[in-house]
Amino acid sequence: MSAWYDSSVFYHMYPLGMTGAPKENREEQTEGRFEQLDAWIPHIKELGASAIYIGPLFESTTHGYDTRNYRLVDRRLGTNEDLRKFVGLCHESGIRVVVDGVFNHTGREFFAFRDIQEKRDGSPYRDWYKNVNFWQGSPLGDSFTYEAWQGHYELAALNLRNPAVQDYLLSAVSFWVQEFDIDGIRLDCANVLDFDFMKALRSHCDRLKPEFWLMGEVIHGDYSRWANESMLHSVTNYELHKGLYSGHNDYNCFEIAHTIRRQSEQNGGIYRNINLYTFVDNHDEDRIMSKLKNKKHIATVYTMLFTLPGIPSIYYGSEWGIEGARTPYCDDMLRPAISPDQFSEYHTGLTDYIAKLARIHKAHPALCIGAYRELFLTNRQYAFCRSSENENIITAVNIDGGAADLSFSLPMGGSRAIDLLTGENMLIENNHLCLHLTGCESKILEIVG
Repeated sequence: MSAWYDSSVFYHMYPLGMTGAPKENREEQTEGRFEQLDAWIPHIKELGASAIYIGPLFESTTHGYDTRNYRLVDRRLGTNEDLRKFVGLCHESGIRVVVDGVFNHTGREFFAFRDIQEKRDGSPYRDWYKNVNFWQGSPLGDSFTYEAWQGHYELAALNLRNPAVQDYLLSAVSFWVQEFDIDGIRLDCANVLDFDFMKALRSHCDRLKPEFWLMGEVIHGDYSRWANESMLHSVTNYELHKGLYSGHNDYNCFEIAHTIRRQSEQNGGIYRNINLYTFVDNHDEDRIMSKLKNKKHIATVYTMLFTLPGIPSIYYGSEWGIEGARTPYCDDMLRPAISPDQFSEYHTGLTDYIAKLARIHKAHPALCIGAYRELFLTNRQYAFCRSSENENIITAVNIDGGAADLSFSLPMGGSRAIDLLTGENMLIENNHLCLHLTGCESKILEIVG
């Protein structure tokens, strides 16, 4: 039996950006921006999402990943009570809530780091950070140095092998569940987190709340090192993310199919028992509409996102096809402020198409947890089957600008195919399917009879 997250469609919110919060947290007073976030909930539900990944949320100095208090909501957004209300409103709408867990590092204003600045080797927290050295200074003027995340000294790397640090962070997780009733955590920088810490976190969360979901940010490597029975339930599928946009830009469906065959093919895929978190853009990546050379490919990109193996996620604003590309010095254009008053102004045919895909995905277990089988493949056309115990769903896409005919045998019985996008019925003869697709068209077919 699958858990709630296996059949979810996620909506990714970056609250500091979408509410237009100040870039630096220097004011004493709390600003109430959660009313803006609350107003997104009906839109998210209408779009067909059943879970939200939102973050970072907790008190920080700048972008949210330089935490200074794990038990206090960032004052640029609101109060703990505001977050508690937001989660409650989501739950009332049937939407689960997953928050960012920034456990690899803290900001320099975190209490333990401040104590080391004041007391040096006399601080009881001197072993809370990696490679603290009191014999030389840091690039930021401290009388000691320490390990920083990727050389960014405003992000001091925690020593997760220290039992006191582990206990502190696990206690913070308990606080989040008890105070806010969250349903899971997305682990920032999971690729560099200590494995023993993640095992302790998994064990702790399994006891804390049934079906509590742990998903990690991992870009490269063997995803099964992190996503397994003893650590995380899932990780970010950056491999497929790359395949989706570059496979379209190069008119090379082989790249996409090879990725899925390697990951999920039922007789050999190395991650076929792991439901990876899939996406076409996020708060660290250029918007998919900016990445695509042919903007008409947006429909087939999203068709694949919602029908290939994985737990699909929509990044706020991309349901309207907005663009945004980072520069070497700034990510702000990836995280724009959007007022709920602008929803109707932004609404496009893409919005409706994504909502339809989300409803189809959630309604069909084969698309959530079904086995994958490739049926047809050329550079510009691709068809595959997702099969569960009682369902067979076939997706066929044509990424060429002109029309194409696909013809292939079916691995299962059936007399008819119903197009879940249009309601069209077509006959199946001798277990063979012939399809005509116009340029950049998709079909999602349920096999019946």
